[in-house]
Amino acid sequence: MKNKLWIGLALLFVISGPVHIVSCAGKTIEPDPSLSQASSQVSEDEAARQKEEEESRLAEEKRQEELERQRVLEEERLSEASAEAERELAAAMNLFVSEDVYFSKGRYSLSSEAQEVLKKKARWLQKNPEVSVIIQGYTDEPGNAELNLAFGARRGGEVKSFLIKLGISPSRLTVVSYGKECPLYKGHSEESRRKNRRVHFVIE
Repeated sequence: MKNKLWIGLALLFVISGPVHIVSCAGKTIEPDPSLSQASSQVSEDEAARQKEEEESRLAEEKRQEELERQRVLEEERLSEASAEAERELAAAMNLFVSEDVYFSKGRYSLSSEAQEVLKKKARWLQKNPEVSVIIQGYTDEPGNAELNLAFGARRGGEVKSFLIKLGISPSRLTVVSYGKECPLYKGHSEESRRKNRRVHFVIE
């Protein structure tokens, strides 16, 4: 009886064992093709987006570099134009002050040659309205100092009046007489005296 019981238990174990093993076996899961394709598509889209962003960044950097290059070139052009304008102005100013107006002995009236010089000066002053001028009157050495100061003032006054007639504002013109003081030429020859009978211009 006892042997039959053991045999029955053994048979039961043998029969139920495989069933349990089969029932507990892991289930094999096949990959879903649609999920794999979706993941691949996301990766491609992300790569395309990153590439587009990089190309956009590079294009913006190139555009900024070009703008900077153009800005530097424009600054150089303006600087060169400004320097050229300054050189031209300096040359014109030097020409303006280098041309004196000369007078005959004992005279303060303007010769035709002196008037032509003053016309050129008036045109330049009209183009440069910010410029003011000191008109310096000089005489040669003969005569007393007081008389020569008066003569220098008359010569400067004639020049100022002529420039005013040509349209130059009186406020831009100042007359100063030096008479026979500070002569340009210190010789006693007639040529030296002729060159000292003059009106000189100084830009303020």
